[in-house]
Amino acid sequence: MAGERSSTDAIAQPLRVLLVDEDSRRVAALEASLQETGCRIVAVIGPEDDLVERVRAIAPDVIIVDLDSPRRDTLESMRAITRDQPCPIVMFVDSSDERMIEQAIGAGVSAYVIDGLNAKRVKPILDVAIAQFKRYQALRQELERAKTALEERKVIERAKGILMEQKRLSEEDAYQMLRRLAMDQNKRLVDIAQGLITYAQILRQ
Repeated sequence: MAGERSSTDAIAQPLRVLLVDEDSRRVAALEASLQETGCRIVAVIGPEDDLVERVRAIAPDVIIVDLDSPRRDTLESMRAITRDQPCPIVMFVDSSDERMIEQAIGAGVSAYVIDGLNAKRVKPILDVAIAQFKRYQALRQELERAKTALEERKVIERAKGILMEQKRLSEEDAYQMLRRLAMDQNKRLVDIAQGLITYAQILRQ
Protein backbone atom coordinates (compact mmCIF):
# COMPACT_ATOMS: atom_id res chain seq x y z
CA MET A 1 0.00 0.00 0.00
CA ALA A 2 1.22 3.51 -0.76
CA GLY A 3 2.70 5.27 2.25
CA GLU A 4 3.52 1.98 4.05
CA ARG A 5 7.04 1.04 3.08
CA SER A 6 9.37 -1.02 5.23
CA SER A 7 12.23 0.83 6.94
CA THR A 8 14.68 -0.68 4.44
CA ASP A 9 12.68 0.58 1.45
CA ALA A 10 12.35 4.03 3.02
CA ILE A 11 16.14 4.31 3.23
CA ALA A 12 16.77 2.93 -0.23
CA GLN A 13 14.24 4.99 -2.17
CA PRO A 14 13.06 8.62 -2.00
CA LEU A 15 9.55 9.44 -0.89
CA ARG A 16 7.42 9.79 -4.05
CA VAL A 17 5.23 12.89 -3.91
CA LEU A 18 2.26 13.87 -6.06
CA LEU A 19 1.80 17.64 -5.90
CA VAL A 20 -1.46 19.45 -6.57
CA ASP A 21 -0.67 23.12 -7.18
CA GLU A 22 -1.51 25.82 -9.69
CA ASP A 23 1.41 28.15 -8.96
CA SER A 24 4.57 27.28 -10.89
CA ARG A 25 6.76 29.37 -8.58
CA ARG A 26 5.62 27.49 -5.51
CA VAL A 27 6.14 24.19 -7.31
CA ALA A 28 9.76 25.05 -8.15
CA ALA A 29 10.54 26.11 -4.57
CA LEU A 30 8.88 23.03 -3.10
CA GLU A 31 10.58 20.64 -5.49
CA ALA A 32 14.00 22.02 -4.54
CA SER A 33 13.19 21.74 -0.84
CA LEU A 34 11.89 18.19 -1.11
CA GLN A 35 14.89 17.00 -3.10
CA GLU A 36 17.15 18.24 -0.29
CA THR A 37 15.25 16.05 2.18
CA GLY A 38 15.27 12.91 0.04
CA CYS A 39 11.83 13.28 -1.54
CA ARG A 40 10.93 13.32 -5.22
CA ILE A 41 7.96 14.93 -6.97
CA VAL A 42 6.70 12.35 -9.45
CA ALA A 43 3.88 14.46 -10.87
CA VAL A 44 2.44 17.96 -10.64
CA ILE A 45 -1.20 18.54 -11.49
CA GLY A 46 -3.67 21.39 -11.17
CA PRO A 47 -6.80 21.34 -9.01
CA GLU A 48 -8.93 20.94 -12.13
CA ASP A 49 -7.17 17.73 -13.19
CA ASP A 50 -8.44 14.23 -12.37
CA LEU A 51 -6.68 13.60 -9.07
CA VAL A 52 -8.23 10.16 -8.55
CA GLU A 53 -7.06 8.89 -11.93
CA ARG A 54 -3.53 10.23 -11.46
CA VAL A 55 -3.24 8.62 -8.03
CA ARG A 56 -4.45 5.34 -9.50
CA ALA A 57 -1.84 5.54 -12.26
CA ILE A 58 1.10 6.80 -10.20
CA ALA A 59 0.44 5.33 -6.73
CA PRO A 60 2.41 8.05 -4.87
CA ASP A 61 3.65 7.64 -1.32
CA VAL A 62 2.10 10.95 -0.31
CA ILE A 63 -0.04 13.71 -1.82
CA ILE A 64 0.63 17.40 -1.18
CA VAL A 65 -2.17 19.80 -2.02
CA ASP A 66 -1.19 23.49 -2.07
CA LEU A 67 -4.09 25.82 -2.86
CA ASP A 68 -5.16 29.33 -1.99
CA SER A 69 -8.39 27.86 -0.64
CA PRO A 70 -9.87 24.32 -0.60
CA ARG A 71 -12.22 23.32 -3.41
CA ARG A 72 -15.21 21.04 -3.12
CA ASP A 73 -14.16 18.93 -6.12
CA THR A 74 -10.69 18.45 -4.66
CA LEU A 75 -12.14 17.32 -1.33
CA GLU A 76 -14.44 14.85 -3.08
CA SER A 77 -11.44 13.43 -4.94
CA MET A 78 -9.59 13.01 -1.65
CA ARG A 79 -12.57 11.21 -0.19
CA ALA A 80 -12.52 8.75 -3.11
CA ILE A 81 -8.76 8.22 -2.75
CA THR A 82 -9.08 7.58 0.99
CA ARG A 83 -11.77 4.99 0.28
CA ASP A 84 -10.18 3.19 -2.69
CA GLN A 85 -6.43 3.82 -2.59
CA PRO A 86 -5.51 5.43 0.74
CA CYS A 87 -2.25 7.30 1.20
CA PRO A 88 -1.11 10.27 3.35
CA ILE A 89 -2.54 13.60 2.18
CA VAL A 90 -1.12 16.95 3.28
CA MET A 91 -3.08 20.10 2.48
CA PHE A 92 -1.65 23.62 2.61
CA VAL A 93 -4.10 26.49 2.23
CA ASP A 94 -3.82 30.26 2.55
CA SER A 95 -7.21 30.64 4.20
CA SER A 96 -9.92 28.39 5.54
CA ASP A 97 -12.74 28.07 8.07
CA GLU A 98 -13.81 25.54 10.69
CA ARG A 99 -16.32 23.83 8.41
CA MET A 100 -13.77 23.37 5.63
CA ILE A 101 -11.26 21.91 8.08
CA GLU A 102 -13.83 19.37 9.24
CA GLN A 103 -14.64 18.45 5.65
CA ALA A 104 -10.96 18.02 4.79
CA ILE A 105 -10.27 15.79 7.79
CA GLY A 106 -13.43 13.83 6.97
CA ALA A 107 -12.14 13.38 3.42
CA GLY A 108 -8.95 11.75 4.73
CA VAL A 109 -6.48 14.64 4.94
CA SER A 110 -3.70 13.62 7.34
CA ALA A 111 -2.37 17.16 7.92
CA TYR A 112 -4.16 20.45 7.28
CA VAL A 113 -1.93 23.55 7.40
CA ILE A 114 -3.27 27.09 7.18
CA ASP A 115 -1.20 30.12 6.04
CA GLY A 116 0.19 28.44 2.97
CA LEU A 117 3.19 26.33 2.15
CA ASN A 118 6.59 27.08 3.57
CA ALA A 119 9.19 24.95 1.80
CA LYS A 120 11.43 24.77 4.88
CA ARG A 121 8.78 23.15 7.07
CA VAL A 122 7.37 20.71 4.53
CA LYS A 123 9.46 17.67 5.50
CA PRO A 124 8.60 17.72 9.23
CA ILE A 125 4.93 18.11 8.35
CA LEU A 126 5.20 15.20 5.91
CA ASP A 127 6.78 13.02 8.59
CA VAL A 128 3.95 13.79 11.02
CA ALA A 129 1.30 13.23 8.32
CA ILE A 130 2.74 9.85 7.37
CA ALA A 131 2.91 8.75 11.01
CA GLN A 132 -0.66 9.92 11.54
CA PHE A 133 -1.80 8.07 8.39
CA LYS A 134 -0.17 4.81 9.48
CA ARG A 135 -1.75 5.08 12.90
CA TYR A 136 -5.17 5.71 11.38
CA GLN A 137 -4.80 2.78 8.98
CA ALA A 138 -3.81 0.48 11.85
CA LEU A 139 -6.88 1.55 13.84
CA ARG A 140 -9.06 1.13 10.77
CA GLN A 141 -7.79 -2.40 10.15
CA GLU A 142 -8.27 -3.28 13.82
CA LEU A 143 -11.86 -2.04 13.63
CA GLU A 144 -12.50 -4.05 10.47
CA ARG A 145 -11.14 -7.19 12.14
CA ALA A 146 -13.38 -6.59 15.14
CA LYS A 147 -16.43 -6.13 12.91
CA THR A 148 -15.60 -9.29 10.98
CA ALA A 149 -15.14 -11.29 14.18
CA LEU A 150 -18.48 -10.03 15.50
CA GLU A 151 -20.31 -10.95 12.30
CA GLU A 152 -18.71 -14.40 12.26
CA ARG A 153 -19.71 -14.95 15.88
CA LYS A 154 -23.32 -14.09 15.01
CA VAL A 155 -23.30 -16.66 12.19
CA ILE A 156 -21.88 -19.36 14.46
CA GLU A 157 -24.41 -18.57 17.20
CA ARG A 158 -27.24 -18.81 14.67
CA ALA A 159 -25.98 -22.16 13.38
CA LYS A 160 -25.67 -23.46 16.94
CA GLY A 161 -29.26 -22.43 17.55
CA ILE A 162 -30.43 -24.44 14.54
CA LEU A 163 -28.62 -27.55 15.74
CA MET A 164 -29.90 -27.11 19.28
CA GLU A 165 -33.47 -26.89 17.99
CA GLN A 166 -33.34 -29.60 15.34
CA LYS A 167 -31.20 -32.16 17.18
CA ARG A 168 -32.06 -31.28 20.76
CA LEU A 169 -28.42 -30.60 21.57
CA SER A 170 -26.91 -28.50 24.31
CA GLU A 171 -25.08 -25.34 23.29
CA GLU A 172 -21.71 -26.97 23.92
CA ASP A 173 -22.62 -30.12 21.94
CA ALA A 174 -23.88 -28.00 19.05
CA TYR A 175 -20.61 -26.07 19.01
CA GLN A 176 -18.53 -29.26 19.13
CA MET A 177 -20.52 -30.69 16.21
CA LEU A 178 -19.79 -27.60 14.12
CA ARG A 179 -16.15 -27.77 15.14
CA ARG A 180 -15.82 -31.43 14.15
CA LEU A 181 -17.44 -30.76 10.77
CA ALA A 182 -15.03 -27.89 10.18
CA MET A 183 -12.03 -30.07 11.04
CA ASP A 184 -13.25 -33.01 8.94
CA GLN A 185 -13.82 -30.79 5.89
CA ASN A 186 -10.75 -28.62 6.51
CA LYS A 187 -12.89 -25.47 6.48
CA ARG A 188 -13.33 -22.52 8.75
CA LEU A 189 -15.93 -22.85 11.47
CA VAL A 190 -17.84 -19.83 10.17
CA ASP A 191 -18.03 -21.34 6.67
CA ILE A 192 -19.55 -24.54 8.04
CA ALA A 193 -21.99 -22.46 10.10
CA GLN A 194 -23.03 -20.39 7.08
CA GLY A 195 -23.53 -23.54 5.03
CA LEU A 196 -25.79 -24.98 7.71
CA ILE A 197 -27.84 -21.77 7.84
CA THR A 198 -28.22 -21.73 4.06
CA TYR A 199 -29.29 -25.38 4.06
CA ALA A 200 -31.86 -24.75 6.81
CA GLN A 201 -33.28 -21.84 4.83
CA ILE A 202 -33.66 -24.04 1.73
CA LEU A 203 -35.51 -26.69 3.72
CA ARG A 204 -37.92 -24.10 5.10
CA GLN A 205 -38.83 -23.04 1.59
